[in-house]
Amino acid sequence: MAQFQFFDDTTSPSQGPAHIAKLRAELSRRGFDGFIVPRADEHQGEYVPKSAERLAWLTGFTGSAGTAVILKDTAALVVDGRYTVQAAEQVDTSVITPVQLAEMSVEDWIAANLPEGGTLAYDPWLHTSDGLKRLEKAVAKADGRLAPIDINLVDVIWIDRPAPPQALVRPHPLDYAGETAESKLERIREKMAEAKLDALVVSDPHNLAWAFNLRGGDVGHTPLPLGYAVLPREGRASLFFDPVKITNEAGAAVGDLAEFAPISSFQSALDALGQKGGKVRVDSATGAVALIRRIEAAGGTVDVGADPIALMKAVKNKAEIAGSHAAHLRDGVAVARFLGWLDGEAPKGQLTEIDAVEALEAFRIETGALKNISFPSISGAGPNAALPHYRVTASSNRRIESNQIFLIDSGAQYEDGTTDITRTIIVGEPTPEMKDRFTRVLQGHIAIARAVFPKGTTGAQIDAFARKPLWEAGLDFDHGTGHGIGSYLSVHEGPQRIAKTGTTPLEAGMMLSNEPGFYKQGDYGIRIENLILVEPRTIPGGDREMLGFETLTFTPIDLRLVEPAIMRADEIEWLNDYHAKVREKIGPHLDAETRAWLEDATRMIG
Repeated sequence: MAQFQFFDDTTSPSQGPAHIAKLRAELSRRGFDGFIVPRADEHQGEYVPKSAERLAWLTGFTGSAGTAVILKDTAALVVDGRYTVQAAEQVDTSVITPVQLAEMSVEDWIAANLPEGGTLAYDPWLHTSDGLKRLEKAVAKADGRLAPIDINLVDVIWIDRPAPPQALVRPHPLDYAGETAESKLERIREKMAEAKLDALVVSDPHNLAWAFNLRGGDVGHTPLPLGYAVLPREGRASLFFDPVKITNEAGAAVGDLAEFAPISSFQSALDALGQKGGKVRVDSATGAVALIRRIEAAGGTVDVGADPIALMKAVKNKAEIAGSHAAHLRDGVAVARFLGWLDGEAPKGQLTEIDAVEALEAFRIETGALKNISFPSISGAGPNAALPHYRVTASSNRRIESNQIFLIDSGAQYEDGTTDITRTIIVGEPTPEMKDRFTRVLQGHIAIARAVFPKGTTGAQIDAFARKPLWEAGLDFDHGTGHGIGSYLSVHEGPQRIAKTGTTPLEAGMMLSNEPGFYKQGDYGIRIENLILVEPRTIPGGDREMLGFETLTFTPIDLRLVEPAIMRADEIEWLNDYHAKVREKIGPHLDAETRAWLEDATRMIG
C-alpha cells in the first residue's frame, strides 16, 4: 500500500450531467446566462485543497489546469495539450465539450457562444486582474456583461463540499532555509521602497511560506500553509490564517516580525489598508480581483504587478543548494534501487503501474527522510505513457508488458529539498522507432544540460535547444521543457521556466527541470527528466558574463533505448561522463547486487 498517494477513481463522467443541470437551475433562478469555473482556488494555485476542487466536482475532469464555461444550452471545458485525451475520457461529452486551448481560448469560446446581451457570472476570488480584462473583452464582443457574485455558484449546489483544510503551520528550520525571516523581510522592503509601495499583499502562499520560513500541509504533496499576508513598508506584518492552524512553534518563530490574525478578519484588514490611502502592490499572477476591488473601494491605490518575493524565492541560497544536493543524492539512491528492482521483476510479466508506484514510494520511505511525495507519480505502461500527465487509478491500471515502454515521473519532498525525476524504461526489446525517438529526446536533454548562455537569457530563448533533434524528424512535444523547483515547497515554481512562455531571465541559483519528451498517442511516451541548477560559467576569451547548468539528478538513463549511431561524439561523451558520475555518487550506497546492476546500466557506449 502506498502511504502518500491513492489510486481510487475520484470522479466519473456520469457526475457531470447531474451537477451541470443543478448549476443551470441556479443560473436560471438568479437570472444569469452562464458561469465560469476555473481550476484555480483563491490563491490561483496549481495544487488546490479538496474544498476548492470545483471543476472536478462539476465536470469529472481532474487535471491541474482547465476552465469550464457553463451556459444555458451549451458548455465547454478548455484544456491545454497536456490534457486533451484526459479531458475527453473524464467528462460526459454529450453535456460538456472539451476544447483544445491551442485551437480556441476560453475568451474566444465565450465570444462565440454567449447569447447576445447575455450575462456571464463569475467569482471575483478566482480571477486575476489580467484574466478579468480578457473576459471583459470577450463578453463585450457578444454585447453582454460580466456579473461578479458574492458566493460561488458551485459552492451553493455542492452540498457535501469538504471543509477548508486546517493543517498545522510550523517553522522551517534555519539550517534548511539559509536566511532568517527578518533578513528576507528587510530585502523585500528594499524592493518595496524602490517601487514606492506603502504595502504588499502576499496572496501566493508559497511566497508567504518562504518569506516567513513557515511550512504547512493544506494541499496535497506540497508543505503549503494556505493564508495571506499584509506587509507594510514600515511596522509589523500581519499573517492571516485559520487560528486552529497556528502552533506555538510558529508563533515563536515569527516573533515580533508579524502578528497572526484570523482569516475571517482579512477583508476588514483590506478595508483598513485602503483607508490609509497608500499605494498597495497586489500580485498580478495570484492576486484575486476581489482583493483589488476591496482595497480600492476603501480608498486605496492598487498597483498590480509582480510580487517581488517570487523572484527572490527562485534564487536559492547556499543552504538551499546544499540541501538540494543532499536530497538528490538520497533520492537518486532510492530511484536506482527501484530501477534495479524493476529490471528484475518487470520481465516476469506480473507487475502493474500501481505496483511500480508503491515500490518506488517504499524505496523512498526507506531513506528515513521522506516527508511526502512531491506530486502523484505518473506511472504509465505502453499507451498510458503517451499521456504526459497520466495518473494511474484502479480502473486505468495496466500491466507492464514485454516489448513496451514504461515511463515513471515522480518526486519526493525532503525537508532539505524537493526532487522530480522521469525515467523511461524498455521492458524487453524496443523497436527501431522507439530507439530513434528516445535518442532524439536524449539529444535535446543533453543540449539543455550543456547549454552556456549570457546573463539575461530567458528560458524561451533556450527552449528550442531541446526540440531541435525532434524538429529535424518532423516531431515535437506539447509541454514546456522545464519548470522551476521550490526548496521544500512546490515542485512547480515560477517565474523561471524553460518554455516558449519563459520570459524571466535565468539567474545563478535558480533550479529548473530539464524534461523534453515525445508522445505517440495510443502507443508509447518518452520523457527524460533531471533537475538542473543555474550557475556562473567562465568562457576563456569571452567578454560577457555567462551562465550554464549543473545537473543535480543522478540515476541511470536506459541505454537499451539509445541509438549511438545518430549521436554526435560529444553527446556520447556527455552520456558516458554522466553515467560515470552516477556510479561514483550512487554506487557506494547500494548493496552488492544492485551495485552490479548499476555497473551494467551505466556502462560506457560509443
